[in-house]
Amino acid sequence: MTVCENAMAILRYQNYTQIPVVDFGWWPETRDKWIMEKHIDEEDEYKTIQMKLGFDFDWSRCIGLNTGLFPSFEYRVLEKQKDGFIRAIDYSGVIILTKPGVKGIPIDIDYTLKTREDWESLYKPKLKFTPERAGDIFDNFNKNRDKPLGLFCGSLYGQIRNWLTLTGISYLYADDEDLYSEIIDTVGELEYQCVKYAVENGCIPDYGHFWEDICYKNGPLVSPSIFREKVAAHYLRITTLLNGNGIDIISLDCDGNIDALVPIWLENGVNTMFPIEVGAWEGSIEKWRKKYGKEIRGVGGMDKCVFAYDYKAVDIEIERLKPLIALGGYIPCPDHRIAPDAKWENVQYYCDRMRNVIK
Repeated sequence: MTVCENAMAILRYQNYTQIPVVDFGWWPETRDKWIMEKHIDEEDEYKTIQMKLGFDFDWSRCIGLNTGLFPSFEYRVLEKQKDGFIRAIDYSGVIILTKPGVKGIPIDIDYTLKTREDWESLYKPKLKFTPERAGDIFDNFNKNRDKPLGLFCGSLYGQIRNWLTLTGISYLYADDEDLYSEIIDTVGELEYQCVKYAVENGCIPDYGHFWEDICYKNGPLVSPSIFREKVAAHYLRITTLLNGNGIDIISLDCDGNIDALVPIWLENGVNTMFPIEVGAWEGSIEKWRKKYGKEIRGVGGMDKCVFAYDYKAVDIEIERLKPLIALGGYIPCPDHRIAPDAKWENVQYYCDRMRNVIK
């Protein structure tokens, strides 16, 4: 069986011959360290690094139409402050604060989308469907089909949160619920049209994939009841379209403690959770399987922190994963991008060991 056949068989609770060794990438700082240590070369492409480590494929690397602002805003520096910080407007229209040489997520200090006028003039025109959103996905679609290929279906809430910031989207629901709903509905319609265009033009992937990142350590950053009322129907419409084209595995990338949103996603056609962060919130396919049965699948849930220690720590983690693999419908994968404290030889050792884990 190919890597693709094994992966899809596992998620359909069918017989398989080998667990695919799946990754979720690594931070740029991690790559820099591995170059400095001479494990890889500066010119090595992503797939080359995967091969050298021993990974088969990255579940999150999908193809799809541009489902965001099209065109995006132009990045502009607004002010260079005396303390070295730079105030700029990013590609989403958010005003951010950065400092050269300091790595990390920029600080959101303001945002552009505040009024209906802003929406009508600056954002809504950028959210119309056009075939140009497809770019070159059809040229790339049939390449490397021995590995699973996902169709990126968009973000129904997370990207809106990015445009408005967490503060802005929280206030908008209270200040102008009609506009709040219209923004979500506009994005939902666009993403439906993008997925429809893809499948109608022969882009039938192995799985569909959404991105959200709308949870943190203690739970969702949006009320589950509001999420169910405003967003759920858009998931169902897209997943129904995918199912009608033979795509039965539909995954969703959301960090943090997602427990309160899992039933909403399951009810609306999303059946595979990723990356199942072990972290402080102890994400686990086991507790969801006990609650939801075989309706739920998962990719992720491997504690990447063990890469910072030694072979023994990796062995202990693999032993923890074995009974979870035996549940079926689950493929281990580091629970987020591999951090700079990871030791190259530990990651290689994990990949080698996982190839011998069948069930």
